[in-house]
Amino acid sequence: MQAVVLTKYGSPQDLELREVDQPVPQTGEVLVEVHAAAVNDWEWGLVTAKPVYNRFFAGLLRPKVMILGCDVAGRVVHVGEGVDDLAVGDDVYGDLSSGGFGAFAEYVAAPSDSLRRMPRNLSYQEAATLPHAGGLAWGSLYRLGRVDRVRTLLLNGAGGGVGAIALQLAKRHGVDVTGVDSASKLEYLRVLGCDEVIDYTQHDFTKMGRRWDMVLDVKTTRSPWAHARALEPGGLYVTVGGTTPRLLQCVTVGWLMRREGRRVRLLGLKANEGLDELTTLAEGGVLAPSIDGVYPLTEVPDALDRFGAAEQRGKIVIRMR
Repeated sequence: MQAVVLTKYGSPQDLELREVDQPVPQTGEVLVEVHAAAVNDWEWGLVTAKPVYNRFFAGLLRPKVMILGCDVAGRVVHVGEGVDDLAVGDDVYGDLSSGGFGAFAEYVAAPSDSLRRMPRNLSYQEAATLPHAGGLAWGSLYRLGRVDRVRTLLLNGAGGGVGAIALQLAKRHGVDVTGVDSASKLEYLRVLGCDEVIDYTQHDFTKMGRRWDMVLDVKTTRSPWAHARALEPGGLYVTVGGTTPRLLQCVTVGWLMRREGRRVRLLGLKANEGLDELTTLAEGGVLAPSIDGVYPLTEVPDALDRFGAAEQRGKIVIRMR
């Protein structure tokens, strides 16, 4: 089978398209014929080894994960021993970040508990946009954020995959949402449902004299103290990713901000968190996937370069067939 293989840290253009052996599902696994995958921070971080803490689990000098891809959508073609929740012919999707990755290939052997049956009304490409970004959005808004009690929300880096899903989930609860991103994405954010948009190249939302009940940050380029200025008393700041120094600041000074009546939380990803609920919302037409573009497997390096440049509106999808 064909797969995109990572042999060294560096640039997406160093990735290689190779013929490799088709995996054999072990006990508790199924073999999935991959129809679509999606690009996430995971892939960018595993290729570039940035942030630097990625090396501690991905390999200090050489990458341990050789076939990237955590978001997968496809069809079960073989079932390993001990699997009774999925069958051959099932259309499935899921986040494989806790199950070995491997979605940038024509087939992947994946733990059955890392997969869910796809929403019946979505294509493979649409379904591939939901698992990882949806888990981050769901964990931020429901596990940490109690979105049903939030009146105003600011999404920093709103134009990517996490932001698009978080926005739709928040609007479902009647939240007033402000989206922050580059000028080229502002109209997209308005169409998606933002009540207000801010061009971060022109305005620093932490210095505008305004406050929100919750800030969900995909970029984390400012200090926690700066974000405190943008929070209402009792407000919550949640980060889902960013540079190593900023994330360390969130961990170390969060308790000080709590003493001032504001909370700082760093979301720990739980793969496929909320995916059952997201499936129901997608099938009910409440949640609509947002696709920036679709690239063939042969163009994964170009897809990753677009992701690294932060040019995408929604999710970048990889198609296998």
